[in-house]
Amino acid sequence: MPDRQTPLVVLTTLATADAARVLVRRLVEDRVVACGTVVPGSTSIYRWQGTITTDEEALVVLKTVGARWDALVAAIERHQPYEVPELLALPVTAGLPSYLSWVEAETAEAAA
Repeated sequence: MPDRQTPLVVLTTLATADAARVLVRRLVEDRVVACGTVVPGSTSIYRWQGTITTDEEALVVLKTVGARWDALVAAIERHQPYEVPELLALPVTAGLPSYLSWVEAETAEAAA
């Protein structure tokens, strides 16, 4: 689990941009993330059950903090339709202080 104060950029994918927008809206409403950016038109190439597969997907870039990691994992497990959803957290080592403060404020559990 990331340190509670660490800002995170988290990546996930969904089958369609519409499904991604629904998920991101839910995560923002629940203050699990401050923001999510949906990037439609991504192509994923991967091996699944012994076969190389190519799928069109929507990449989702989420901004949150370590304190909300467990809630984000639970939400993805609950709402992501994939059997093995992608969920990768990248720690932010630097950023515009006012933006990082906004991310922290928007994901504060007390604000919910």
